[in-house]
Amino acid sequence: MSIEPETADAAKPVVGREVIAGLIKRLPNGPGVYRMIDQKGAVLYVGKARNLKKRVQSYARIDGQNGRIARAIAATATMEFVSTRTETEALLLEANLIKRLRPRFNVLLRDDKSFPYILMTEDHPVPAIVKHRGARSRKGTYFGPFASAGAVGRTINALQRAFLLRTCSDSFYESRTRPCLLHQIKRCSAPCTGVISHSDYAHLVDEAKGFLSGKSQAVRTEIAMEMAAASERLDFEAAAVYRDRLAALSHTQGHQGINPRGIEEADVFACHQDGGATCIEVFFFRTGQNWGNRAYYPRADRDLDCAAVLGAFLAQFYDDKPVPRQVLLSHDIEERELLEEALSEKSGHRISVQVPQRGEKKDLVDHALTNAREALGRELAESSSQKTLLAGLAERFGLAEPPERIEVYDNSHIMGTNPVGAMIVAGPAGFVKAQYRKFNMRSESLTPGDDYAMMREMLGRRFARLLKEAGPREGAALDDGDEPSAATPWPDLVFIDGGKGQLAAAETVLAELGIAGLPVVGVAKGPDRDAGRETFHRTGREPFMLQPRDPVLYFVQRLRDEAHRFAIGSHRTRRKIDMTRNPLDEIGGIGPTRKRALLRHFGTAKAVSRASIEDLVAVEGISRQMAQLIHDHFHEGPA
Repeated sequence: MSIEPETADAAKPVVGREVIAGLIKRLPNGPGVYRMIDQKGAVLYVGKARNLKKRVQSYARIDGQNGRIARAIAATATMEFVSTRTETEALLLEANLIKRLRPRFNVLLRDDKSFPYILMTEDHPVPAIVKHRGARSRKGTYFGPFASAGAVGRTINALQRAFLLRTCSDSFYESRTRPCLLHQIKRCSAPCTGVISHSDYAHLVDEAKGFLSGKSQAVRTEIAMEMAAASERLDFEAAAVYRDRLAALSHTQGHQGINPRGIEEADVFACHQDGGATCIEVFFFRTGQNWGNRAYYPRADRDLDCAAVLGAFLAQFYDDKPVPRQVLLSHDIEERELLEEALSEKSGHRISVQVPQRGEKKDLVDHALTNAREALGRELAESSSQKTLLAGLAERFGLAEPPERIEVYDNSHIMGTNPVGAMIVAGPAGFVKAQYRKFNMRSESLTPGDDYAMMREMLGRRFARLLKEAGPREGAALDDGDEPSAATPWPDLVFIDGGKGQLAAAETVLAELGIAGLPVVGVAKGPDRDAGRETFHRTGREPFMLQPRDPVLYFVQRLRDEAHRFAIGSHRTRRKIDMTRNPLDEIGGIGPTRKRALLRHFGTAKAVSRASIEDLVAVEGISRQMAQLIHDHFHEGPA
C-alpha cells in the first residue's frame, strides 16, 4: 500500500521527517516492509519491521539515527508499505526487494552471478551428468552450488572416472553407432551402443547420486564389496574396473582442499573490513567435501560493522539459492534467530545458523576469515592501482576529475555482413560486464561496410535511450554515498574505435540529441596497426600520442581490446546463427513437420530449391498450392 503525506501547503513539497510524521497515524501495528522514496520516484531504502507504526515513528524523531539512515530520511518524499503475516515473511520480502530495486542506502550484494550446479538429467531414459547454470527448469536432480565452473568441471571429470556416466548431449547419444573416445579412455560405460545395459547403468547413476548426496562412505563400501566379490569368482577384469573406480573416488576426496570429517553440509561465511571496504568470503561444503569458495565485496556504508553487513548480506544471498542445513558465521548478527526461522521456513527443513567458538567448525571459520583478509588486501591493492590509472587518464585527456564511468564503442562486420556494434563499461572497480551492450544494426538505409553510419546508429540508439530513461546529463550528479556505476548511467568519458571520421560522426549524433560537454575521444590505430602508436583525436585539440611506455596508454589499449573482443564475439554469434538458418524457415506455412518431410525427401534445402512443382507435390503433406509457394520463393520466373 502507498500512503500519501498530509500537508497544509499543497504547493510546497514535503520532504524528510515532516513527510514521515504525516504517515504514522495511518500505519498498522503489525509486521511488514517499508520503502523510502525520493521526489523522482527512486527507492532510497528498503527495511522491515516487527511493528511498522513504531519503526516509522522512530524515523520521525530528530536524534538516534546514523548518518546513512539520516540521509535517507532527509531525502524521503513518500513511503510505500507492504503488510505481512509474520516478521519472517517481512525479512524474506525485504531481501527480495533490496536485490530487485537496489536502493542506494541499503547494503547491496553487488556480485549476483548465478552459481553453477551439477545436473543429473531425468528427461531421457539414459541420464547424463552435465554442468548447469541458471533457472533449474530442466527435469533432473541438482547438486550444488559450486563456487565456480572450474570446480564443477573437476568434479564431473572425477565422477566420470568413478561412475562412467555419459556427459554427451541427447542428440549426440542418439546418433552413435559405436562407442566414442570417452569409452576408450575409461570415462564412459557406453550405454549408447549397448556395452552396458540400461539397468546396470541405472545402478551407476544411483551410486553417483548417493555419492553427491553425502553417502560417499556407503558408496565406497559397496564398490569395495563388489570388487572383493569379483576377485572371489576370479573375474579379475571386473575387479580391476572396481579398483579403478575406488581410486577415482579417493582422488576426488583427496583434492578438495579442506574436507571436514564432522560436517556433511554447510556454508561458511567470514567477514573482514579494512580501508573502508568489506569482504565476505563464502566456503561451500557438501557431502563432506569443499566445493569451492567465493569472495564478495558488498556495497555498504563505512559506519556499518561486520555484524551489520553480514546480517544484511545473508538474507539477500539466500534469496534465490538453496540453503544448507548449517550456516556458520564469523560474527554474531543481530537477528540470528529470526534469520534461522526464515531460512527454515523457506527451505522446508531445519536450518542452524551458528557462530562456532571451538572445535572443527571454528577452524573452518578461521580459515575462511584468513581468506577474506587476503582477498580484501588484493582487492584494495588493485583498486588503488585502478584509481591511479583513472587519475592519469583525467590528466592526459584534460578531464576535470577522474572518470567514474567509461564507455568504449566498437563495431564488427565482414565486408558489411552481420554488422554488430558493441559497448563496454569500465570504472574504479574494473570492467562492469553486467552493463555491456551489443547493437544489431537494423537500419535499412545502412550501406554495407559503412563504419561511420554504424557508429551513428549505435550512438544514436544508446544516447537517445539514455536521455529517455535517465534524463539530461546535467541532472546526473551523484548524491553522497552513491555508487557511481549503478547510480549514474551517464558516462564521464567515451572512447570510440577510429579517427577523425568516427569522432565527427559521434559528435554529430550528440549534437542532434542536444548533449553537450560529454568528452569523446577517438582512438586511431597507429601505422601498420602497431599497438603503442595510437593517435588520439578530441574536438578542440590537435591529434596527439602518449608516451610508448605510459601506463595510461596500456590502460586505454586494454579498454579498446576488450571492446574489440566483445564486438568480435557478438559478430561471430550473429554470423553463426545466420549460417545455421535454413532457407526453408523463410517460407510462410513451412513448419517443422513439412520442413522435415522436405529434407527427408530431397536431402538438402538446396535440392528443394531446384525441385519442380511436380517433384514437390510428391512429398507427403505438400499440396499443389504449397508446392507453388515453395517454387515461387526460389524462382522469379514461371514454373
